[in-house]
Amino acid sequence: MRCDTLWTDCRLATMAGPGMGLVEDGVLACAEGVILFAGPRSDAPAFAPARTIPCEGRWITPGLIDCHTHLVHAGNRAHEFELRLAGASYEAIARAGGGIVSTMRATRAASEDDLVASALPRLDALIAEGVTTIEIKSGYGLEPESELRMLRAARRLGAVRPVGVRTTFLGAHALPPEYAGDADGYVDLVCGTMLPRVAVAGLADAVDAFCEGIGFSPDQTRRIFEAATAFGLPVKLHAEQLSNLHGARLAAGFGALSADHLEYLDEAGVAAMARAGTVATLLPGAYYFTREARQPPVAALRAAGVPIALATDCNPGTAPLTSILLVMNMGATLFRLTVEECLAGVTRHAARALGLAGEIGTLEAGKRCDLAIWDIERPAELVYRMGFNPLHARIRRGQ
Repeated sequence: MRCDTLWTDCRLATMAGPGMGLVEDGVLACAEGVILFAGPRSDAPAFAPARTIPCEGRWITPGLIDCHTHLVHAGNRAHEFELRLAGASYEAIARAGGGIVSTMRATRAASEDDLVASALPRLDALIAEGVTTIEIKSGYGLEPESELRMLRAARRLGAVRPVGVRTTFLGAHALPPEYAGDADGYVDLVCGTMLPRVAVAGLADAVDAFCEGIGFSPDQTRRIFEAATAFGLPVKLHAEQLSNLHGARLAAGFGALSADHLEYLDEAGVAAMARAGTVATLLPGAYYFTREARQPPVAALRAAGVPIALATDCNPGTAPLTSILLVMNMGATLFRLTVEECLAGVTRHAARALGLAGEIGTLEAGKRCDLAIWDIERPAELVYRMGFNPLHARIRRGQ
């Protein structure tokens, strides 16, 4: 059988099926950017490769996936970090005109080229750790032209770097100052103007909202989801981060791809997510950075069979984090996830959170040949180490 590339003498963590799908003496073959075979050498067909790459016993995993980021933005919020160190809460800073609105001002003033240039170092840091697919949200423009500009910048990142980019429209991230006291009026703008323009331009793969006391109510979120559904766009939700407004249950009712954060998620929300197949995306970087005291209900999610993804939540205010490897360590140390759960959280479950489970996230025939090749002795090293990057090579679509 002909193939473009054959990796030999490798160990595989296929992440397919139960467990990590470990193969000690493996080979992986691809053609035209698609995996033809990934498994034990003893089961492999006879390949006629255009090139053979000996891995010398290195481990291969699926390319890593960062399924929740706010990578495109202007400015930073280091001053707010200082305020929080002095005792100010995230909510108090937001209500005083900081937080998301602070980044909004900087982002509105930035050109599309500025946004691309400022995002590239953050993206490059993630690529250097084996990330082959990333989700990028809007949500710092909070008016039509700026939101569209953010989404165009995000799409451009996928053109200037070898990485898959999924864009999410997050117009309902915060209430802009010009709509102070009129959240319903702003939701009218999101549903009636922004979302139609985004959909017609084909700039978003999903729609998100921030359902929270300092964000948008469940009723307002429902309106946004109904508008998204009318345009055939899947939804996801920032839910139960600071309080329990039952946003995850609402999102599950719309068949949401994921509900994210979830520190205050209750049993009814867990059950609803399990029924809908909605992924729980946990964001330990934000939990750590804001010094949140309440953990997501990991045991309940496990017991219900809810898939758990992990992501950086890279953003300027609550998670200025560009290390997917550190996220795995945080998932284990802060939330007590297992090594298998951490690796699944940045591969197969992260793919599901983006609606891409049929294309990426596992090493299986027919999936895209997105790989990370590691200088490690066992997969646990990817979760165990901090501040150390053992990536040997990153493969995107077979290249």
